[in-house]
Amino acid sequence: MSSLARVSLSLARREMVRFFRQPQRVVGTIAQPLLFWLFLGFGFAGSFRIPGMENVTYLEYFYPGVMLMLMLFSAVFSTITIIEDRDAGFLQGVLVAPVSRLAIVLGKVIGATSIALIQTMIFLAAAPVLGLTLGFGGLVMVVGGFVLAGVGFSTLGFLLAWGMRSTAAFHAVMMVFLMPLWMLSGALFPLDNVPVAMKAVMMINPVSHALEIIRAPFYAEPSALLSDSHYLLALAISVVWAVGGLVLSMIRVNRREAGLSPKGA
Repeated sequence: MSSLARVSLSLARREMVRFFRQPQRVVGTIAQPLLFWLFLGFGFAGSFRIPGMENVTYLEYFYPGVMLMLMLFSAVFSTITIIEDRDAGFLQGVLVAPVSRLAIVLGKVIGATSIALIQTMIFLAAAPVLGLTLGFGGLVMVVGGFVLAGVGFSTLGFLLAWGMRSTAAFHAVMMVFLMPLWMLSGALFPLDNVPVAMKAVMMINPVSHALEIIRAPFYAEPSALLSDSHYLLALAISVVWAVGGLVLSMIRVNRREAGLSPKGA
């Protein structure tokens, strides 16, 4: 195994071990999206209607969105460990070690995405309760959407956490920047019948496209989706989001922050 893979997997494993040793964190990241889903799902059940999809309840409509929310919370909050590692001196030790900077990025991103994926797959087990079924191909496409969204959210969290000095600041940015990305993705309401300016924002929001590639396999066969230009565009944008986030994270790690010593870079 190459040094890059070994270091990346070691850092990813460290993230997962630390996560599962904190049961309250496990419960919290799952419970909040679950409560959102149940409260909003039943609360809007009597008033929610989608033209042409009258049989779709809000509980069902919100289901892919709440899984995306779970990916957001799990992946982004996992990157808070960057701030904790810096305070504990672990990050500085890794930075001065003779390892690739890419290994640091991949280790954090793989760890955060894996944690989010495990929790979301547990939530995916509720699909039959809603009457939603997935064949093998559909399951592969949904899981692929989870991975792309997880990498996108993890790299966003990485980029934000890398330059911060306190978890309080991270939480504040999370609520004013990352949560609106999710809220304007179509997770809470359809893109139709919204003001033009809001719809434009939602269309350029990469999270909207990640939600599309997660939701679509529940309602169409893989063969149909792979010939659907709308789905393929959403898939392409999601791939660009994930890869672009990795590249920017790599650039961010390599760039020494002004005013910091080499150990703090």
